[in-house]
Amino acid sequence: MPAAQPTAAARDAQTETTPAAKSDPGTYGFDPVHTRVMFALSHAGFSQAIGTVSGAAGTLRFDPADWRGARLDVQVPLTRLDLGDGKWNKAALARNLLDGKRWPNARFVSARIEPAAGDPQRFQVCGTLSLHGVDGPLCLQVRFNQLKRHPLPPFHRTAGFSATGTLSRAAFGIDAWKSVIGDEVELRIEAEAVRDKYVGDSPQGAADAAAGADAAAHSAPNSDSVRPDPAPPTPANAQPEPEPSR
Repeated sequence: MPAAQPTAAARDAQTETTPAAKSDPGTYGFDPVHTRVMFALSHAGFSQAIGTVSGAAGTLRFDPADWRGARLDVQVPLTRLDLGDGKWNKAALARNLLDGKRWPNARFVSARIEPAAGDPQRFQVCGTLSLHGVDGPLCLQVRFNQLKRHPLPPFHRTAGFSATGTLSRAAFGIDAWKSVIGDEVELRIEAEAVRDKYVGDSPQGAADAAAGADAAAHSAPNSDSVRPDPAPPTPANAQPEPEPSR
């Protein structure tokens, strides 16, 4: 009797979770619901204040057999920042901190991707972060979780990643309240990218999709419009806005 052959699903599980298993170049868009950025920074030394941002949009182009040729371009809508309190959210987006009206999005574009020695699931992804009107370098330590068909309809091929990194907020011109807000920002990112879906969405389109308005996502502005025209500069004698009252 011939040996039993694995099912198609079993073959997917065996081959698609290993990056170098087969060549499968493709273009993937970020799922705005299952892609989320967490950040943490010191609150006056008492604790690490934690916030999240949802609704990311962007494109990942990669071949799991050759990660060095991968390209990543992702935007994060800072106006969807959530610190767990409405007043704190407003304070974080105020002119003297993130200035969400002038700079509503952050954008990261990869420049190089280097596989970690001895671990085919891990990579260092370095590129340019555009934040608060400043372009600066950022490297992320990325773990590739898996690539396979999603178990739920419509069964799109999906890639999953976890990433960490750190940045200095002062390096991006966000330096108000030094005695209260720490400079080092810890990042943790969980991302799911879906082949041939969400590609070309803008952050606003992704935000609409995350809220269940898929039709609005398709009519969103072009994703190349990352920054609005700059507003007039802040007067030199402007005073920082106070912390929210407790």
